Amino acid sequence: MSWVNAIIQGVLVGGLYALFACGLSLMFGVMKVVNLAHGDLAVVAGYVAIGVITVTHIPVLWSFLIVVPVMAVLGYVLQRTILQGALDRSVLATLMVTFGLSVVIENGLLQFFTANTRGIGTGLALVTGSFSIGQIQIGYLPVAIFVIAVVVLLGLQYFLSATRYGRLIRAVADDKEAAQLAGADYRHVFGIAAAVAFGTVALGGIAYGMYAQLAPTTGTDTILLFAFAAVVIGGLGSLWGTLLGGVVLGVAQGIGAQIHSSAVLAGFIVFLAVLALRPQGLISRGAPS
Repeated sequence: MSWVNAIIQGVLVGGLYALFACGLSLMFGVMKVVNLAHGDLAVVAGYVAIGVITVTHIPVLWSFLIVVPVMAVLGYVLQRTILQGALDRSVLATLMVTFGLSVVIENGLLQFFTANTRGIGTGLALVTGSFSIGQIQIGYLPVAIFVIAVVVLLGLQYFLSATRYGRLIRAVADDKEAAQLAGADYRHVFGIAAAVAFGTVALGGIAYGMYAQLAPTTGTDTILLFAFAAVVIGGLGSLWGTLLGGVVLGVAQGIGAQIHSSAVLAGFIVFLAVLALRPQGLISRGAPS
């Protein structure tokens, strides 16, 4: 039963990884931008949620309604200013800009919040509670996070396929010049895509703060690595690939923990195997889908 439990827990953790990864996948699929500040932005969302809860004393779950829109607006503004300026130069310039943004964010968090770890809603029954299926103990929070990840991906799928701005995003991702000739302002479309990506980043950051402990270095040490691995395993630019990649990564870590104490190593062995055998990922799409 320990092996079955490891697989189930790995699948559920994969939902958290998918929340991290879908924004990264969306930005790459639309703008061909690999956002190296992705993990740090998730941590920022977690700290903003902690600040909002501390100041307003609202329930933890209500903080999502404040933090997600704030991060979405931040994503639009950053895209129309810093990121778009870098994109106008070259894709390589975006790597340097997002790396610099990551360094600034991490050191800013260390300056204002110190290196102490913080959690979100650590006393909630949702965070600490669990239920049993036979001999398997399953936490409420991992199940809730997995369900949220599936709902977010379904929502993104609907947004991209059935709404005006979603179709614009797909058109710009397929051919930016042709979309511009048809009257689309691709910079505005990029901003909307970044806003959606940052909103999902906020969800992932708050969820991680409830699942584990946040620290200023968590973004680069943990979140970015797992998000990038999930995206590469699933396939760059594929939204459903991020869920598959997250689940594969989580299950690999769960099984690896049963074999050896280093669960993270097992996940990255699978990551390297996918790179070697199928570098385009398990589900390869050129544009977000």
